[in-house]
Amino acid sequence: MSIRRKVLSGVLFSAAMLLSGIVLAQGLPTAKPESVGMSSERLGRIKTALQREIDADRMPGAVVMIARKGKLVYSEAIGYQDKGSGTPLKKDAIFRIYSMTKPLASVAAMILVEEGRIALADPVSKYLPPFAKMEVLVKDKEGKASREPAKRPITILDLFRHTAGLAYGEFSSVPELKAAYAEAGLFQPNGPVAESRMITPEQFTNGIAKAPLVHQPGTTWEYSMAVDVLGRVVEAVSGQRLSVFMEERLLRPLKMADTGFVVPAAKQGRIAEPLAKNPLTGGPNEAMLDVKIQPLNDSGGGGGVSTAADYLRFSQMMLNGGELGGKRILSPTSVRLMASDHLGSRPSVMLPNGMGLTPGVLLMGSEGYTFGLGFMVRQGPGLAGIPGSEGEYSWAGAGGTFFWIEPKEQLAVVYMAQTPGAIRPAYRRLIKQLVGQAITK
Repeated sequence: MSIRRKVLSGVLFSAAMLLSGIVLAQGLPTAKPESVGMSSERLGRIKTALQREIDADRMPGAVVMIARKGKLVYSEAIGYQDKGSGTPLKKDAIFRIYSMTKPLASVAAMILVEEGRIALADPVSKYLPPFAKMEVLVKDKEGKASREPAKRPITILDLFRHTAGLAYGEFSSVPELKAAYAEAGLFQPNGPVAESRMITPEQFTNGIAKAPLVHQPGTTWEYSMAVDVLGRVVEAVSGQRLSVFMEERLLRPLKMADTGFVVPAAKQGRIAEPLAKNPLTGGPNEAMLDVKIQPLNDSGGGGGVSTAADYLRFSQMMLNGGELGGKRILSPTSVRLMASDHLGSRPSVMLPNGMGLTPGVLLMGSEGYTFGLGFMVRQGPGLAGIPGSEGEYSWAGAGGTFFWIEPKEQLAVVYMAQTPGAIRPAYRRLIKQLVGQAITK
């Protein structure tokens, strides 16, 4: 073989290996959109729309990955990893996923349910004794606060579906609750969301169990620190730190190499950053978690980091009924259970305007959604005013990330951006609309 042919052969081999690596990293074989019922031209509108937001200084950038019928049909990095420094965004950028950690931790807990080591009806106190005698905050007609015993124990099911009576200090309007959570170090009144990472697991468990509940267990849906508590249950049952259990039982089997609770030094140059200014107020943007430092406890509710490719692997595993690449994480039975309605007619916490803060209103500014075990679940094609279908399940993060899994359309979508603040729901609705309009059959 001539030197020229050897060089050419080597180049082609390297290119093939690089392409193979990209497909492996993104987790799925690629396909032309038209081969799976989507339009390349219409998918192109995603980049156009997001570039418009970037040019207007409303967002720094985004990575979007779309899989349909098991094939990767769209993968784009648009804008900047750090607009202040002019660093362009790449597909392997690492994002603070905040509450998109919850589905990962919920699947970790469901693994233990499948093994018979946890039961959904079990009281949390079976695994975390400080939860044995919970009290509920009540107010009399004059608004004076007192406590009364919980009428029933908090169950594991309550943790999965956010009916435990817990809340978030950052979002609660109850002064007594905020004060109790702040005293316990469960949140910092002027700090980043989910900064309970910097107390020990024991301090977290004791602190949240000592604080009052804001609802009787099982009665009301209020988005809360329940999945952080679920993470403590996983640790108590498995005897491992949550990050270790997730790495061994979920992340490593799915080849989610860039997902975890801290970004190691070698990867810190890939962390995506928000804009310096909040585009709606003009003031400084919200402080975000320092994911370069090792947390004292792994926040199953909001401490995770990931890439679009990693999270797409997780999403496709769920869409496949719990399996990907020959690795079964859950049974199809468990996946269906997690993606079912577990709220029924239970009310949600009320907003000052008298509107219920339902899962859809919280995440998307829209009705039409209920909650399952770790995921928001769409109730039907209507009501929401946003493209989607019955049985679709999803969640998002305070930093601007979002994903959804749509079984009826055989669709999995991951949208990664660092856009903290009140602008988030608009971008979730936007990407839903842009993906929905690209489906042709």
